[in-house]
Amino acid sequence: MAQILSPSYIVDYINNAAMSKVALRPPRLLVMSMLGGVYIALGGLLALVVAGGATGLLASNPGLDKLLFGSLFPVGFIAVVLTGADLFTSNCATQMVPLFRRQVSAIEVGRVWCLSYLGNMIGALFAAWAFAYMTGLLSMSNPWTPFVFKLAEHKLDASFVVVFMKGILANMLVCLAAWQGYSAKDTLGRMVGIWAPVMTFVALGMEHSIANLFFIPAAMMAGLHATVGEFVVNNLIPATLGNIVGGAVFIGLPYAWLYSETEGKVEEPSDTHMP
Repeated sequence: MAQILSPSYIVDYINNAAMSKVALRPPRLLVMSMLGGVYIALGGLLALVVAGGATGLLASNPGLDKLLFGSLFPVGFIAVVLTGADLFTSNCATQMVPLFRRQVSAIEVGRVWCLSYLGNMIGALFAAWAFAYMTGLLSMSNPWTPFVFKLAEHKLDASFVVVFMKGILANMLVCLAAWQGYSAKDTLGRMVGIWAPVMTFVALGMEHSIANLFFIPAAMMAGLHATVGEFVVNNLIPATLGNIVGGAVFIGLPYAWLYSETEGKVEEPSDTHMP
């Protein structure tokens, strides 16, 4: 049975990890973030091919198809946490802990966010081009390509407010996944803790800015009639703003306040091993 670490310890651990990330040299953080963008994209690609290829299930039971899509997508998030890559949306919450404790400045947090977002963008766009488009996985002869088009069109057609609100819930669940992943002391426990919230936000159709940096550009490369401007204005900006609010305001700051350093730190268990 997986052993669970206490919430107080998790917040202290996140505080130290966030401060270590602030101290990283920009090239290291950028490369970590690029890897994170690639991993998220690969999880998305797997979900697209399997769920989008299940045309019979999609036609007869779209709810189960959404569950299938959501169940496969967390592969990328699990890889990010277990291998030490970096993800902008998680940083929205984790950086709030040392900021609340006045151990880092808002400028330092902003620098981490910008470098992380840039690296994730590069990684996701590269994966869309190299692993989805150049491999032929998104050619019109494949049954899941119309699924990709429909997914991207749905994201682009939603209003600013709808995408923003979906972005809030998406990153609340993503950051909850990171918190739960950190709570376990073994690999299987972390994987399960990460999988459930990520599966939930994907199956519900919420908006994750980094995932969308793969889904929508991949669809555009495959032939979707949409412009970069439409992507940025209609989806990327409101999704990113929603992700920031969901991670920082709804997860990071509440937990930083609930388990502030003034309430005392728990001792680290002797057999603790965290990613």
